[in-house]
Amino acid sequence: MLQNTKNTTDPLAAAEDEAIVHTGADRLLDDAMDLVRGKRIGILTNHTGRLSDGRHIVDAIIESGCAEIKALFGPEHGIGGDTPDGNVVDHGTHPRYGIPVYSLYGKTHKPTPAMLDDVELILCDIQDVGARFYTFISTVALVLEAAGERDIPVLILDRPNPIRGLAFDGPIRASSLRTFVAWMPIPVTHGMTIGELTRMWNNEGWLAHGVEAQLDILQMTGWKRSLWFDETGLPWIPPSPNMPKLSTAIIYPGLCFVEGTSLSEGRGTSHPFEVVGAPWVESRKVLRELERLAPAGVSFTADQFTPIEIPGVARKPKHEGELCRGISITITDRDLVQPVQLGIAVIAAFKSVHPREVVLRNRRFDILTGSKGVRLQLEAGAPLDEIVGAWKFELQQFGKRRSEYLIYE
Repeated sequence: MLQNTKNTTDPLAAAEDEAIVHTGADRLLDDAMDLVRGKRIGILTNHTGRLSDGRHIVDAIIESGCAEIKALFGPEHGIGGDTPDGNVVDHGTHPRYGIPVYSLYGKTHKPTPAMLDDVELILCDIQDVGARFYTFISTVALVLEAAGERDIPVLILDRPNPIRGLAFDGPIRASSLRTFVAWMPIPVTHGMTIGELTRMWNNEGWLAHGVEAQLDILQMTGWKRSLWFDETGLPWIPPSPNMPKLSTAIIYPGLCFVEGTSLSEGRGTSHPFEVVGAPWVESRKVLRELERLAPAGVSFTADQFTPIEIPGVARKPKHEGELCRGISITITDRDLVQPVQLGIAVIAAFKSVHPREVVLRNRRFDILTGSKGVRLQLEAGAPLDEIVGAWKFELQQFGKRRSEYLIYE
């Protein structure tokens, strides 16, 4: 069930022969086993929870005999990472070890007291992609909250932010738009690791009722904020079915906004989030608008595609079975890409050419951007710099708060 899915076809995903970065999971098995020795533990993880030697964290701990795993917890897409976006995942049992596997993307998103009844320490080992609406971090927050309510310590086995730890952008999520895909009041991109995020949530009192968990971070070694994932020496394991490669993750924080529109974001194709279109699109006119807006670090070409249902990857994609005309996006200089602004520019270009056909689906779109204002400005045809400028002040305030919780240089 937990397969090593190293991507060797995409140059952005190619790993070095020897890891530069050692994750928290690597360090736990190398020199920090006393943190779990003799304990009854629960682990929040999925197929990405692998050590540099390819072993899964569950296998490695059981092989070591140092701790007893009493429960496993899986996020969206399941513990095997092979369930399509948005699909409910049921509870189960680990096929090899018989350990209960509790789904936190089904009837409940937060561990119940019964799930934690025999657990005295929770480990978290999961790969994030650096975007607020990627629900893995919502699951981490709710596990942290549940643990705090029962005085169960939590140990984060930290992993890299794959799109680097430098930039943060987008509106701070408005309180009225809090949902599971927008759980914490952070911008669309946060430029933090899960370890840094949990420190912030815990210390700022953002868990329910101000609960504070017993939190510890097993830090990485070798990771610098300037490193893209393919510079870490770690293998790219697609965190979810529609995140096949690093180039997808780089533009995902902005192109995911397309999910909240009548346009296809490329689900049901081999290039999700890298193509955008619909059956009624006039590609050349859209390209002219994008040339005028000129988002940095990317190029655009006319393209066409037909979304189809792909078992385990895409279920009932938008415009299924219809020929969609639109654009494809190619990264030309990833250091210059500003994904949030890129996503807004793409939608603005399509909206300018097709004002009636491009529908922004109110609450869904607002939840993704974190602000009703972005939708209202796009519908009013506001200039891109005006839309982006609307969140400048609150982003500066977040940046000051964020700086207090950064672990790595």
